[in-house]
Amino acid sequence: MTRLQPGDTAPDFTLPDSAGTPVSLADVRAGADKGVVVYFYPKAGTPGCTTEACDFRDNLASLAGAGYAVVGVSADPVEDIRAFVEAEHLTFPLLSDADHAVADAYGTWGPKKIGDRTFDGVHRCTFVVEPDGTLRSAEYDVEATGHVAALRAQLVGA
Repeated sequence: MTRLQPGDTAPDFTLPDSAGTPVSLADVRAGADKGVVVYFYPKAGTPGCTTEACDFRDNLASLAGAGYAVVGVSADPVEDIRAFVEAEHLTFPLLSDADHAVADAYGTWGPKKIGDRTFDGVHRCTFVVEPDGTLRSAEYDVEATGHVAALRAQLVGA
């Protein structure tokens, strides 16, 4: 996995959201004063991913008030993302990277091990993309619990 660093140009992308509508990073950046939080999560509806998504949902007003938009990306199909958004009342875009091309570009796709099982999948990672498209931060293999609070403290100062 190639890892991006702060100062690198964020790979641009256009992916379908939970309704199947294409969403581009460039458009989200254009609508955010200070930048975009792009977070990659392994699987919709799993305990850790639910914790993280709900933390983003619950802190969205604070992040938006500070000028940041939030976008989540997984390799789940649109139908799974739609069910996740509806079940958890998520109010920010979750995008389907079904062929994991965007995860590859961000260095978030690669081998994972759970128990005795090894497989390729999305690693839990978070990026903050500046309005000009450069990365302010690139955090790999973050924890689901507490990560949003730490990110909020960094970005909002709260």
